[in-house]
Amino acid sequence: MLRALYRRRRLTVYSGRYSQFLPVFIHARHHRCHLRRFSVLSLPRMVLRQSATFQPVRTFILARFATRLLRLRYLIIGSAVGGGYTAKQKYNEWKEFLPDLSEYSALVPDFVWELDKHIDLGKLSRMLPDKEDLENFIPNAESMVQYLQDIRDSLLSGVRHEGLSEVKGVADLLLLGVATPPSSMSAADAQFDSSPINTEEKKYRKGLIGELILIQQQIQQHEEEARRSEGLFNHYAHPRPKVSDREKVDQLQEEILRVQLKYQRILEQLEKENKDLKKQILQKDDKGIHHRNIKKSLIEMYSEVLDMLSDYDKNYNTHDQLPRVVVVGDQSSGKTSVLEMIAQARIFPRGSGEMMTRSPVKVTLSEGPHHVAKFKDSRREFDLGKEKDLAALRKEVEIRMKKSVKEGHTVSSETISLTVKGPGLQRMVLVDLPGIISTVTFGMAPDTKDAIFSMSKLYMQNPNAIILCIQDGSVDAERSIVTDLVSTMDPKGKRTIFVLTKVDLAEKNLANPSRIKQILDGNLFPMKALGYFAVVTGRGNTEEQIESIKDYEEDFFQNSKLCRSGSLKAHQVTTKNLSLAVSDRFWKMVQESVEQQADSFKAMRFNLETEWKNNYPRLRELDRNELYEKAKNEILDEVLSLSNVTPRHWEEILQRKLWDRVATHVIENIYLPAAQSGNAGTFNTTVDIRLRQWADKQLPRRAVEVAWEVLQEEFSRFMTEQQGKEADTIFDKLKEAVKDESIKRHQWNLEANDCLRVIQHNALEDRSISEKQQWDTAIQFMEEALQARLHETESVIKNMVGPNWQDRWLHWKSRTKEQVVCCEMKNELEKLLLLSEDHPAFLAPDEVTTVRKNLEARGIEADGMTIKDTWHQMYRQYFLKKALVQSNFCKKGFYYYQKNIVDTEVDCNNVVLFWRIQRMLTITANTLRQQLINTEARRLEKNVKEVLEDFGESESMKEHLLTGRRVQLAEDLKRVREIQDKLEAFIDELRKEK
Repeated sequence: MLRALYRRRRLTVYSGRYSQFLPVFIHARHHRCHLRRFSVLSLPRMVLRQSATFQPVRTFILARFATRLLRLRYLIIGSAVGGGYTAKQKYNEWKEFLPDLSEYSALVPDFVWELDKHIDLGKLSRMLPDKEDLENFIPNAESMVQYLQDIRDSLLSGVRHEGLSEVKGVADLLLLGVATPPSSMSAADAQFDSSPINTEEKKYRKGLIGELILIQQQIQQHEEEARRSEGLFNHYAHPRPKVSDREKVDQLQEEILRVQLKYQRILEQLEKENKDLKKQILQKDDKGIHHRNIKKSLIEMYSEVLDMLSDYDKNYNTHDQLPRVVVVGDQSSGKTSVLEMIAQARIFPRGSGEMMTRSPVKVTLSEGPHHVAKFKDSRREFDLGKEKDLAALRKEVEIRMKKSVKEGHTVSSETISLTVKGPGLQRMVLVDLPGIISTVTFGMAPDTKDAIFSMSKLYMQNPNAIILCIQDGSVDAERSIVTDLVSTMDPKGKRTIFVLTKVDLAEKNLANPSRIKQILDGNLFPMKALGYFAVVTGRGNTEEQIESIKDYEEDFFQNSKLCRSGSLKAHQVTTKNLSLAVSDRFWKMVQESVEQQADSFKAMRFNLETEWKNNYPRLRELDRNELYEKAKNEILDEVLSLSNVTPRHWEEILQRKLWDRVATHVIENIYLPAAQSGNAGTFNTTVDIRLRQWADKQLPRRAVEVAWEVLQEEFSRFMTEQQGKEADTIFDKLKEAVKDESIKRHQWNLEANDCLRVIQHNALEDRSISEKQQWDTAIQFMEEALQARLHETESVIKNMVGPNWQDRWLHWKSRTKEQVVCCEMKNELEKLLLLSEDHPAFLAPDEVTTVRKNLEARGIEADGMTIKDTWHQMYRQYFLKKALVQSNFCKKGFYYYQKNIVDTEVDCNNVVLFWRIQRMLTITANTLRQQLINTEARRLEKNVKEVLEDFGESESMKEHLLTGRRVQLAEDLKRVREIQDKLEAFIDELRKEK
């Protein structure tokens, strides 16, 4: 039988310190032994050496099985009886406290009440044993207890039990208990044992015990022989060398690490599947994007609140205390790389050792079906799955940074807002700040270091900001600057998360890896933190993809000596764990602080509304944009008012302005030279020549200049004059700016100059005066022109000679030395004019000499040039007075002119000249008026609209042009209300998500 058992033995495995027999299937005497595992507590080791090769040994599996079966019988029975009795008592106690569940019977599914239709419960109950059978099968509990007590007493008293001398080990003792039942059994058991069948069974059991004892001795003998065989002993049964506690700890740590990595892979796989499912759901939702309003996610609502706060509180004062993750670190410590790993895209410009982050970049991470990025003030979406879009995004970030930096500075405090969506991204808001530097290098502004420190402090001083402190693990810890700054801003470390980057380089370069453990345990730096993480963000290749970096990071930490030695714990490594920890802390901070911030803005709103009611009770609360729209409408209405100006008004203004501009040229360069000739023919010839030259070169240009000035003056008059008593002076600065910019942009249409030149030529060529009214009008125009010129000349002479005797005596004025000389020269020159009324316009040299000598005789020094200048003004005054007298005689000369009668005493050619000039002015004014109304006014209106549009798109221009406490108060009220509404909406959604 034993040989058959050996042949049917399947497998023997030696494992660990003890030899264990794995599951074996045995068939003997139509009995089947089921799968079982044996240990050294139940059976000694068995190693058999029969030859140089391993041979199967006698294991006596049947005896072992019988021994354990008999032992389990009493254990099971005793446990069942005692446990059943105790359970019954507990059930009766608990039953009293159970509620009445009959009222909830309706909640039970219907199929439970219909089980009897599908299952034959009667047949099932008949298959179960009766109460009497159970009582016969289960022994008396008291007998069992008494039996175990007798064995204990026997062992303690030293009485030799029958067969006790042959017992060795626990297994033999159990067999002995089966073979020799105590006399304290119940009467029923005694009767059962006295039957003939049971007598034979007792003999069989007793013989079996002896056989088992013999087998046990043989096993021990074979074990001793196996130990003597050194070769076989070393190969199969050589005990393990003594293992130290340190080695045990290392083995356990390796086992823990393997298990953690195993479950980490499972979690990553589940997350990937979850990400794919979310992506499918979101893509499915996108199909109905045109049929429904898109509901913003929770993080998008929160990001909008932060953007509004950033615009409202540009100096980052205490108004804004909402949480965000502030990423700080030394320059080139890997801040941007950590941010890119969290965002799962290389979205920032990169450089080797140079400063790339020059302004704060706010990155809002949220989930979405596609991995895209978008700026706050732009509609373009960058597909982060395409390298072309990634390069364009990095270029755009770099351009925005350079634009934000003012001239003479290196960094800027202007925030660039960017939103990144993608499957599986953790929802949070991060702010990447410029790296902290210790030295200002060539090309940087002198205040760069202080500016970066101040900017970092402004963001970190927010009591609800989460500080993500980035430290380069590849450099000496003593060179760190950021840790001291963070420890001063958060000394207790309640909102700081420490991240050690470039751990792969640190492991390779550091001679003492324990420093990394000290850093991650918080025992090296003076700062404290909520958590410490170690990450690897690449191998220094700027073109490396995020997926490649993640694989490299995972492989590094799986094979890292730091992880195997226990310096790094599994939850402290990889950017994935970091991202989860930061996101979790971010949302906890948001939940703890957002309602408090909403209350503070509610109080601020109440204060602002109270101030408005007290200071501006009758005015509407118009913010800067609303005020600008109001001013814009008023300006456009004023521009349209130009079309309401009458043509007569335009022509009068143009004619007056044009004559004021050309009067000096006409009198000085045309009339006086021609009139001083003394000959009518010479006068007319000189006038014709000079008028033609003037009309060809100067007159059209002067006329256009006058027209443009008139348009500006009228436009300014409409813009500046107040529209009634309720006119708002707050728009004055804006109107002035719009007027100046519109005039600056306006260019007169010069194509009309040629047409204007022809018209002016024709007007000046016409010498015919057909009516007496026209003649009188020309004389009046000439007298006014000559009289105005005479007043100017007299004023010049008065300034030259000084005050007269009345002013000196009555007003206590006196003459200067130069005025005394001019007065004496004037007296001498008047003598010349009295001697010769027809004296020419210029003095002869001998006349100049005579005047100078006469003055020298009286002790007055005078040069020839001064004498000529004084003569010019004296003769001019004399000639104009003479011309005015002559014009008075010409009032009656229209008859001679009409009949073409030449009267030597009355020369009225000068009247014809002024008639030609006056007619040219009238026709030119009419032409310019038409051009103004039909063309230039409309073009000016268009320019005004363009200027208003440009100003409206520039927030800085509106802030510069619309100022005052009223404007600022209305602006603050609007912003605070919007922020409060956004915060309350966000809080409602946050509560729903909880």
